[in-house]
Amino acid sequence: MLDITVTTSRGLDDLLLQELSEFFPDTTMATRPGQVYFQGTQTQMYFICMWSRLANRVLLKVAEGKVDSGEDLYRIADTVSWPQNFAVDDTFVVDFVGTNRTVNNTQFGSLKIKDAIVDQFSSHFGKRPSVNKASPNIRIQGRVRRELLSIYIDISGQSLHQRQYRQQTGQAPVKEHIAAAMLMRSGWVKNQQAPLFDPMCGSGTVAIEAALIASAKAPGLDRMHWGFDHWKCHDAQLWDDIKQTAKSTIKVPKCEIFANDIDKRVLNFAKQNADVAGVFEHIKFFNSDATKLQLDAHDGFIVSNPPYGERLSELTELLPVFQRWGLHLKSHFKGWKLGLLTGNRDILKQLKFVSKKAYKLMNGPIECQFVNYDLNDKNCEIKPSVEINNDFANRLGKNLKGLQKWLKNQDTNCYRIYDADLPEYNVAIDKYEDWIVVQEYQAPKDVPEEKARKRLHDVLLSLPSVTGVDDGQIIVKTRTQQKGSSQYQKVAERQVKLEVYENGAKFLVNLSDYLDTGLFLDHRITRQIVQQKAKNKDVLNLFAYTGSVSVHAGLGGARSVTTVDMSKTYLQWARQNVQLNNLANAHEFIHADCTTWLATHDKRYDLIFIDPPSFSNSKRMESTWDVQRDHVKLLLDAKKRLEAGGEIIFSNNLRSFKLDQQALEDTGFIVTDLCKKTLPEDFKRNPKIHHCWSLVLGR
Repeated sequence: MLDITVTTSRGLDDLLLQELSEFFPDTTMATRPGQVYFQGTQTQMYFICMWSRLANRVLLKVAEGKVDSGEDLYRIADTVSWPQNFAVDDTFVVDFVGTNRTVNNTQFGSLKIKDAIVDQFSSHFGKRPSVNKASPNIRIQGRVRRELLSIYIDISGQSLHQRQYRQQTGQAPVKEHIAAAMLMRSGWVKNQQAPLFDPMCGSGTVAIEAALIASAKAPGLDRMHWGFDHWKCHDAQLWDDIKQTAKSTIKVPKCEIFANDIDKRVLNFAKQNADVAGVFEHIKFFNSDATKLQLDAHDGFIVSNPPYGERLSELTELLPVFQRWGLHLKSHFKGWKLGLLTGNRDILKQLKFVSKKAYKLMNGPIECQFVNYDLNDKNCEIKPSVEINNDFANRLGKNLKGLQKWLKNQDTNCYRIYDADLPEYNVAIDKYEDWIVVQEYQAPKDVPEEKARKRLHDVLLSLPSVTGVDDGQIIVKTRTQQKGSSQYQKVAERQVKLEVYENGAKFLVNLSDYLDTGLFLDHRITRQIVQQKAKNKDVLNLFAYTGSVSVHAGLGGARSVTTVDMSKTYLQWARQNVQLNNLANAHEFIHADCTTWLATHDKRYDLIFIDPPSFSNSKRMESTWDVQRDHVKLLLDAKKRLEAGGEIIFSNNLRSFKLDQQALEDTGFIVTDLCKKTLPEDFKRNPKIHHCWSLVLGR
């Protein structure tokens, strides 16, 4: 008898055990997380390779032993007669799974086993087989569990979930064996006469697996290469018998299978994949909105892997979609069974169903649940809509009401409406014309991820009703501490660009693609101060970002404006803002590290605006920057560039920042605190949003 281990995704081991027990009812089997193991035959190994819809790999144990040192890995591997298993001209690779106190690195484990194998061939033949990580003839696997090392030959070769029909996929496709597990967990496999519908089919994996099951087509039948092809103990006749028997079982499905996706491009992938799998004619495809599509079929099974907002930016679109979808299912799919795979159970709550059963499993690296529902009378009862009423919605409503009078006297269409007023709803919310940008602050470590996500859902569900902004015009980002060049990097590619206005100035903002939009709203008053002081002056804007201060200086009648930033992207953005306001004539743009440029530059200015980052270790800078540590040196370098009687307006947003006022006054500066004066009404809930001072050089 052979020692056989069959692997699958964690969470599917019990289901795999059930499948294998149905194959071999007289064989005693046991499970470990993600594994089923038993004493069996070569016929059983081949049969699993051909017929298992849940397995990933079929492993034949060839050695086992206790590991007390690194050399034990070599010794145990050397107990196998490798030349009896494959030829010296074959290529191989060693995979290694697990660590313990002796083996704390999987690369070390695989290297020791590989060394034993090649040394054995070298001593027998005077040459060694080559390693091929991409497509080896033989795949060997070492697995360490506690103190025990087991070494296997991988009979399957590539993972068995790869059925060979998926030519193209959309985003986050479900693996084939996970799709098969979903169909089994839903109950459809035991009720194949019922219709099967995947309303958000993506690349079609669930529907294709259903068609393969209904056709009784073995999942391994179309596979061309196996891990046993170059194994010297391979029984070609036995394998051919199993293959011929599998071909003879194929039948025409007797059930209806439907697949739908709103994305026509992805739906074409699904059709191509179904064609390669040989089941295209057994699936009826639709290109429609799942929240509107109706079927003529009745009392079937809906099984799907819908999007669940793995990326934060998707949530604003998905939450209302799930609300609409739940209402649609209640209205048009009463009597059906519903099974959904999700990595975000909270989003399923928007369907307003009570679940029947939930199963945990791993879909690749993502912890997921497969949740079953009965769309019975109770679940399909449509209750009157209830006005959203939670602490966040109430507070946001009060904020908007309180801002109304202030807004009447403001010449702007972009402002803050909420800033973590309630600690449990830890977000900042800004309104840009008819758009809303939500910035989720990183949750404290003591707040469970699930609770933080639930609160964010409350925010996103409340915003459309409280603000009147359509859910498609709400953008969500997560704000974490930025280091180095990360402050300049994109976070999305949606290209939601807008022209906004503020106190006579116009600005281009990008609401979606960067952490910041291109306009610091808390500097609104600061920019006005610069504008009021700029007339007939030479103005320098350091760390200029997108040049909003340069625009206001130009509007204030500055004689010249020099704009300096080390980001080419933002400097080009600044040029666009200046051009938008018809101010291009007296403006100069310089791409440079502001700190080194200032220290070596020789022109003098009447007014200098400086708003540096709190910290930077960007490769674009010659050294690191720390505003607390370096602000005095920076301001003294700026002082050298000031005309007599000139002024520096210095700002930063490090909450713990302490200006070394004494050191600056000792050098001749007259320092005036502008922190409160420059704090706009819509930011007064967060008085430490920025610091600001005027430093005037006496004549």
